[in-house]
Amino acid sequence: MKLRSAVSALALVLGALFAPGFGVLTGATDAFAVTKISHATATSMFRSSGITWSSSGGCSDRNNSTCTSFEQLNLATAQGAQTLKSASGCALNITGGTETGHASGTYSHWNGYKLDFSKYTCVGNYIKNTFTYIGLRGDGAAQWQSGAGNIYADEGNHWDVTYYNCGGC
Repeated sequence: MKLRSAVSALALVLGALFAPGFGVLTGATDAFAVTKISHATATSMFRSSGITWSSSGGCSDRNNSTCTSFEQLNLATAQGAQTLKSASGCALNITGGTETGHASGTYSHWNGYKLDFSKYTCVGNYIKNTFTYIGLRGDGAAQWQSGAGNIYADEGNHWDVTYYNCGGC
């Protein structure tokens, strides 16, 4: 009987350690279930926070690389942009969302984890003075990491931001 209790307790502890989003053996790069939102929901959220967006094609078609789409954006990504806007007090313009044409991968634009922002002095200074410089990405882009674990990469003509969470929303 004691062996069964010990095995049950061990199973519970191991289950907790390996449970997504809970255990100590998980990290910021582990993928978990996320809430997806529509383009209309995202634009409403951005509009209410004073965040603007633009596209070279003047469109929002997810399947057109010249558009800026928010279809299938992660809720936490939209909230992360709102957090950046409110915390920095800077103008924020989104130039890239979930549309095709970006690099692939688990934490990609297409999968709803990334947004591109226009390079403004205010937001650049906020990122560089508030977050921790973590070195260069494989493609040479300088990166800063927020306290929440989100990554801000300077891609030269815009900021490429990976939101693992809402950044303290």
